[in-house]
Amino acid sequence: MILTVTMNAAFARTITVPNFQRGQRHRASAGLPLAGGKGINVARALKLLGVPVVATGLAGGQAGLRIVERLTGEAILNDFVRIEGESRTTTAVVDPTNNAYTEINEWGPSVKPEELEMLREKLNYLSQGADLVVFAGSLPRDVDDEFYADAIHDLARRQIPSALDCEAEPLRYGVAAEPFLVSPNQREAEALVGQEFHDDEDFVMALDQIAEMGARNVLITTETGCYALLREEKVVRRYRVEVPHVEPVSAVGGGDTLLGAFVAAYVGGRPKEDALRGAVAAGAASTLELGAGCFDTGQAARLQTGVELRELTPLPV
Repeated sequence: MILTVTMNAAFARTITVPNFQRGQRHRASAGLPLAGGKGINVARALKLLGVPVVATGLAGGQAGLRIVERLTGEAILNDFVRIEGESRTTTAVVDPTNNAYTEINEWGPSVKPEELEMLREKLNYLSQGADLVVFAGSLPRDVDDEFYADAIHDLARRQIPSALDCEAEPLRYGVAAEPFLVSPNQREAEALVGQEFHDDEDFVMALDQIAEMGARNVLITTETGCYALLREEKVVRRYRVEVPHVEPVSAVGGGDTLLGAFVAAYVGGRPKEDALRGAVAAGAASTLELGAGCFDTGQAARLQTGVELRELTPLPV
């Protein structure tokens, strides 16, 4: 079983608005309400891939009720801590005429110390049966930047591996806690290492630097796939993985789907190169659908046949 943790869950609405323009009145041609937040998107992808998953985190107010209702409606097992503050609502506007999307994200609720303690207790209980715990997404207000790092340390003491997908200081602290896997996107990884990436050499440098910070395995997601550093015993390999060009409907949640698919392959014992190919294909397939974490498994299988995987040489010492 995989446990996914979403600290800043959202009631997410994705709407399609052709020829979207600021300051104008529009009528949406399609809409999709879902439970949202990066950890929930990962859980949705895992569910589609047939991997047992439980979603947890914080949920409050009417938006929190709708989050839980939506997850239950999708048959995604969940056990959230109810908080006093109102969970956020997010809106994604997709314009199919130019493949553009606009996201509007609320800040999210403030969280009380006693509510955080309840979540820690729930994590301790739920993680007992987990093969891996995924922490993904932003932290709500009033939650210390070291929350993920502390949780990762606690899991490590109990020999439970963890994966992390977040940004800024929570990512920096989390990487130092030595998780099994970190999965930032390119922008987040550039902020972490302090420079932009322009070619394979830059990405290899970043993979090695993030690994030196503490992460055992690293995925840096990009618009066309990912770069990866994977360890197997004492062997370290670095890869560039790219999918053939697709015309996206919505790129929201593509990296979350990629992470979910890679985790699914990992717990399923698949070879790492196959896991990377399948993960990149699933991430690309999700960009052809409305709704983060949603994808057609048949489409992902077709895309996987065209995925290009190249092993990269390490930089000279």
